[in-house]
Amino acid sequence: MTRDAKFGTLALVKPFTPEDLLACYKRGVFPMAESRDDEGFFIVDPEWRCVFPLDGFHVPKRLARTLRQDKFTFTINREFDRVIDGCAAPGKDREDTWINPDIRALYMELHRRGMAHSVETRIDGELAGGLYGVALGGAFFGESMFSWATDASKAALVHLAARLRRGGFKLLDAQFITPHLERFGAQTLPRRIFQALLGVAMDTHGDFRALPVETSGAELVEILSPKSV
Repeated sequence: MTRDAKFGTLALVKPFTPEDLLACYKRGVFPMAESRDDEGFFIVDPEWRCVFPLDGFHVPKRLARTLRQDKFTFTINREFDRVIDGCAAPGKDREDTWINPDIRALYMELHRRGMAHSVETRIDGELAGGLYGVALGGAFFGESMFSWATDASKAALVHLAARLRRGGFKLLDAQFITPHLERFGAQTLPRRIFQALLGVAMDTHGDFRALPVETSGAELVEILSPKSV
């Protein structure tokens, strides 16, 4: 792979295997495609990285009220394929996505190996939104989220953060900052600081299943924001 210093990207030389993808995460880089119809993809190494401090994750007040009403329930890894397809589909806020068939196949294989996970938000038992990512050591690399109902992806993010905090994870990577993520306490860190945090996380054992899936919305808020309850 060759480096583009300006954009922090690495041109990809095929073939690219699930083992290569795991090695990328351990080095702090990740894959993207230009569009879902693009035949290839490239590796990204941002100069600035978006992360959530798990001890400072913020649940917005309105969302906290919604979660306490238990409108949503959650499942883990039940419909990984539908979650990644929901993330890959165009939506009202995005005309295109970066998840192409090659990328989908890689994450499906990591899911079969127990390394890629989905959080599904449900309303009356039906899938309403969710997210997926990869867990390695004490780090979780969030990849994408989608929503078919108001607040469904936000609720999945809160559930994920509570699950990681309860499981002893040290790092929740969100790749690129957005105003939406900033509302939850996301921060940007320079590459060298991110790499240092990643090194600590790689030496940590996180338990992705430490939080019972039946945990209520009120309990999720309490785990993340005990003073707000």
